[in-house]
Amino acid sequence: MKRFAIAAASLALVALNACQTPTVFQQANRPNGVGYSEQTIEPGRYRVTFQGGGGGPAQQVEDYTLLRAAQIAVRDGYDWFRVIDRSGFSAPPRSGSAISIGGGSESFGRGGGVGLGLGTTFDLSGGPAVMRSFEILAGHGPTPPGPDAYDARGVIQTIGPRSAPPPPPR
Repeated sequence: MKRFAIAAASLALVALNACQTPTVFQQANRPNGVGYSEQTIEPGRYRVTFQGGGGGPAQQVEDYTLLRAAQIAVRDGYDWFRVIDRSGFSAPPRSGSAISIGGGSESFGRGGGVGLGLGTTFDLSGGPAVMRSFEILAGHGPTPPGPDAYDARGVIQTIGPRSAPPPPPR
């Protein structure tokens, strides 16, 4: 019985790690997929969205949205950008993402029986998924004053190194 409980707990941890979607800085490969997407509204005005993975930290999603906005500004020849609208949400974990583990022993012996059972369910969603969407206005010259205006190259230098994927395990 003790061996079964240890095996069940080990299996649950492996399954939990395998099913979480990490929050990584990448282009989203499908609608509502993890990563960034962008839309040009007009020259110098963009909508930048970043969808985090299940359980991804909200601050990381915010930083990655700012980073992509900065990359777009620099790519298109601008020096700074201002966030003129912010929206986002934190979606609850998806339902149905669970694993159940059960076990037991049937009767043994002649004419008698003992029944044992153990069951549990593990949520594999990883937690809520955070999404942020910024509408930005990009410009040339010195960065204007205000808390929503950013030097594009400064954002890339500050947040960029934190967006690198972790090195592969050895």
